[in-house]
Amino acid sequence: MIDIKFLRENPDAVKENIRKKFQDQKLPLVDEVIQYDDIARKAQTEADRLAAEQKKLSKQIGALMGQGKRNEAEAAKAQVAGIKEQMEELRKQQEEARAIVKKDMMVIPNIIDPSVPIGPDDTHNVELQRFGEPVVPEYPIPYHVDIMDSFGGVDFDAAGRVAGNGFYYLKGDIARLHEAVLAYARDFMIKQGFTFCVPPFMIRSAVVDGVMSFEEMDAMMYKIEGEDLYLIGTSEHSMIGSFIDQIIPENTLPKTLTSYSPCFRKEKGAHGLEERGVYRVHQFEKQEMIVVCRPEESRDWYEKLWRFTVDLFRSMDIPVRQLECCSGDLADLKVKSCDVEAWSPRQKKYFEVGSCSNLGDAQARRLRIRVKGDDGKLYLAHTLNNTVVATPRMLVAFLENHLQGDGTVTIPEVLRMYMGGESVLTPKFNSVEKEREKLAKESK
Repeated sequence: MIDIKFLRENPDAVKENIRKKFQDQKLPLVDEVIQYDDIARKAQTEADRLAAEQKKLSKQIGALMGQGKRNEAEAAKAQVAGIKEQMEELRKQQEEARAIVKKDMMVIPNIIDPSVPIGPDDTHNVELQRFGEPVVPEYPIPYHVDIMDSFGGVDFDAAGRVAGNGFYYLKGDIARLHEAVLAYARDFMIKQGFTFCVPPFMIRSAVVDGVMSFEEMDAMMYKIEGEDLYLIGTSEHSMIGSFIDQIIPENTLPKTLTSYSPCFRKEKGAHGLEERGVYRVHQFEKQEMIVVCRPEESRDWYEKLWRFTVDLFRSMDIPVRQLECCSGDLADLKVKSCDVEAWSPRQKKYFEVGSCSNLGDAQARRLRIRVKGDDGKLYLAHTLNNTVVATPRMLVAFLENHLQGDGTVTIPEVLRMYMGGESVLTPKFNSVEKEREKLAKESK
């Protein structure tokens, strides 16, 4: 949500921003906001004038009654009654106009940063830099589910019987690896000075409206039937939501928090083979980071946040790259965003493992998160979020990049303390050999 004063004074700039995001269907909303904002403001001005007149007449009525001028007092009372009717009509008019303004403002996209590349969709995202050398080994890399199976580490059939598609059981060494990555990510962020939190896993609709657009909510979130509660799609939502209606002393900023949570997502739409398995699911676990800061600090924090994710992955010997999101790929509340993508030796390409976003004051405006400066003045905070690690996708990247030709998986040094000191995981069977046999049959 942008500042209505900015829209009022810069309608052409707001329209140009809408065009940059390839959302031309929203262009009429700018003029509609201006029209109904004007109606609401004029109604307020007229209501204020009538309130002053009513106050004046009310004083006159008392004086007239005291002077015994009953007829004149009754006439003044009739005027007051008429004014009340007019004011009620103006109140309704103003309420209706403001409702239209609010509805439109909720879907007009935030003003993007000038550095954001212009493009209609994610095919126009721009690679900025790579970290670590992508390696394709001489031996074939099996599908991640097959690697997990070789350790007896995943059960989709049981999960299907219990919960349906999009769920899984992790077992044994794979489950241990899952927990080790989360524990390491937690400690990694604590060392960066972040405060560790475990937030509520459900949030109210007022928080949902504050942290995301309706389109995102409809595609992602599960609603609890009969309750004003939604399962979180990411802990960012409940972490940012914790500041709703708060006035934060400026000298306590920035707020730097890292949080663990399960995440629940509808994941609407069809997906390809490489998005089956544990890559795109309805439930997963994630370590997240959020920052609430002064407006002038948000650009610097954006650069710090995505680098934390890069450093985490590189510390586990996983090659990654930074991909700048183009205008059409930005969610409506975002000012600027980038993805961190990990290298897949199997697919011989990068895939998304995390996303870093600067939302400017959009969430703060919706949630009324204000900062009180030393001079006593209030202003809106800026909010940012970034994925530390989403474990299912991390497992895909980890297993593919650490799988050896004999089917074992090496454990990088930073994870060994979380894996009982082990440096190698030994499978029940060699998934690489099975993959080699499968490819040989397919080639005949």
